[in-house]
Amino acid sequence: MSPVRVLLTGSTGFVGRAVLRRLLDERAEGRDVEVRAVTRGDPAAWPVADGVERVRADLSDPGSLTVAARGTDVLVHLACRVEGDAEECERTNVGGTRAVVDAARRAGVGRIVQLSTAAVYGPGPHRGISVNEVTPAPVSAASRTRLAAERIVLDAGGVVLRPGLVLGAGDRWVVPALGELLRRVPARWDGGRGRSSVVDVGDLARLLTTLAAAPDALPAGVHHAGHPVPVRNHDLMTRLADLAVLDRASGDLSWDSCLARLRETPGRISERQFTLLARDHWYASEEIWRLTGCEPGPGPLDRLAGAAAWYREHLAAL
Repeated sequence: MSPVRVLLTGSTGFVGRAVLRRLLDERAEGRDVEVRAVTRGDPAAWPVADGVERVRADLSDPGSLTVAARGTDVLVHLACRVEGDAEECERTNVGGTRAVVDAARRAGVGRIVQLSTAAVYGPGPHRGISVNEVTPAPVSAASRTRLAAERIVLDAGGVVLRPGLVLGAGDRWVVPALGELLRRVPARWDGGRGRSSVVDVGDLARLLTTLAAAPDALPAGVHHAGHPVPVRNHDLMTRLADLAVLDRASGDLSWDSCLARLRETPGRISERQFTLLARDHWYASEEIWRLTGCEPGPGPLDRLAGAAAWYREHLAAL
């Protein structure tokens, strides 16, 4: 049986590193998987790993992508801009996705898997909605262009995953943002009752790897990719405090009082982002785990212990 040859973009990012590790685990477990990991830097600067070929290519250079895609079977497209101005996001998220998908199709790649985000739905609140139960209404340049990139992948017959919050070692957005917000609004936000779709990065990597290496591809479509059980903000903040990652909140503030306190104390995290993290934003996510036969695991709160030391070190450096 021929090996599954995976072209991986975004291999040096938060999720990309976890996917690369998981693909290597697949090899260690005897599955015939080969990985070609795209990097914009010098491939020689990265450690050599059995079964991983690093190639220099750039989403803004279609010729380099054509070379990178040759001889591969599956494209796992993780590279994206999660911040930046409209022009930068358009160039990477839309132009780059179009270029790598076109290169993959010319190379005869038969399966495309893309990582998007539930942020394409916009402000919410959202409570247990299924895919496109509400019309996506992204409010940032990054989310607007990532939604546009989904269309490119879907038109090529690909599968798109929309996770919510992703936790784990390497997370430089969710827990650092919660830490800043707790300093600015030191209380349980609206009683901590807001629920979010959350997934551990290792579990998300297992899901992406399953989609890449499974014998049969899923039909084209969009799927939510959080853990099936949403997480209450109070439970997340309590778990982070128990692990000495964040301080423990004391006392409740109404949501209006939270917003007033936030506005009195300027910082990096916006009111819109505070709302995203603290209020209901959860999405029906059972289907993709069932369709792939991939177990979702015990949940992101149980997984946090494994990332606690990384979070403590990283937050101390901020």
